[in-house]
Amino acid sequence: MAQGVADTEVTARASEASARARTEGETLVVALSGAWRAAYARRLQSELDKALRARGNRPLRFDLAEVSELDTVGAWLLVKAARQTEADGKPAEFAGASEPHARLIARLGATEPRIAPRPPGTPLLLVPFVALGRVVINAWNDLVDSQAMQGRILTAFGSALALRGRLRPPAFVNQFDLIALQAVPIVVLISVVVGAIITQQSILQLRPFGAQIFVVDLGAILMFREVGLLLAAIMVAGRSGSAITAELGSMRMREEIDALQVMGVDPYQALILPRMLALVLGLPLLAFIGSLAGIAGTAVVARYYGGVPFDTFLDRLQDALNLQTLMVGLVKAPVMAFIIGLIAANEGFKVEGSAESLGRHTTASVVKAIFMVIVADGLFAVFFAAIGF
Repeated sequence: MAQGVADTEVTARASEASARARTEGETLVVALSGAWRAAYARRLQSELDKALRARGNRPLRFDLAEVSELDTVGAWLLVKAARQTEADGKPAEFAGASEPHARLIARLGATEPRIAPRPPGTPLLLVPFVALGRVVINAWNDLVDSQAMQGRILTAFGSALALRGRLRPPAFVNQFDLIALQAVPIVVLISVVVGAIITQQSILQLRPFGAQIFVVDLGAILMFREVGLLLAAIMVAGRSGSAITAELGSMRMREEIDALQVMGVDPYQALILPRMLALVLGLPLLAFIGSLAGIAGTAVVARYYGGVPFDTFLDRLQDALNLQTLMVGLVKAPVMAFIIGLIAANEGFKVEGSAESLGRHTTASVVKAIFMVIVADGLFAVFFAAIGF
């Protein structure tokens, strides 16, 4: 009850706060009253602006005899108005203030306002070079962080093989289901569609030469060597890579990773290793299934658009495919999976304590992973061509 009465009294004093202007000779006197506090700063500024409209080019004097309360914000409003008057070449003074109020005003009046210097802008001709420098520095930092994380992951894997750390099979099975098995439908669908599109366009170009049958060789080699793996890797990077980054980033935001370290649990063994193993073992499976689905799409389009019967297609497929073609895709798949997992985990550990940071690093994870997958595929293609494999 007493608190309610006190709050009512404060509100009443605040409602009485005012600034009334009157003229004494050539001086404009602004009589202040009530509580000049930060809680009512907006209203007090409005009252002060109304009182100072009649100042013109005259001296100014503030009468604080009836001011009941004054804090730093209220005093700063008065000091700022006095400085504006002095900047116009007319004096400004304070009268009737109590000793504490006078000391506060004097202290604020003795403080010179400082404006932070604006940093010089980058010359227009140097903007591209500055942007390029930032890209290079960020790329170098990402490379260093990725190598450090790769070492931690390999150390965790070595500890698990040496029975010095837990391998956590249930976590691996769960991640394998999320990353590989649940991705089978979308990989099959996209591979069938892409295989059908490639076959349709190939038949369109080969038909004038009467060479539709070679679409079998083209589809089989493309799907098993390049396209099937590339589609599966891109889908995994966008689907599972983003999920890994978001999961690890959310754990960073809630300090769950720090809690694991406090409990003596290695986050790389508990969180990263199961996901990395699921990626490395799951992507070859997805690439193989996607390649088979692409071949199925090729067979259907070749039959109904190119007039190639299924039995002829299968006979030609046996001649076009060999173990070398199959192994090219299976060799590249674990490397691409490791790259995807490395980038996803690295970006997840960079997340700071905001949702904006989580979204930014998740986006960066997907973009970087897809870019590196395409670059790695190109490097593998050049390497295999050079060694004749």
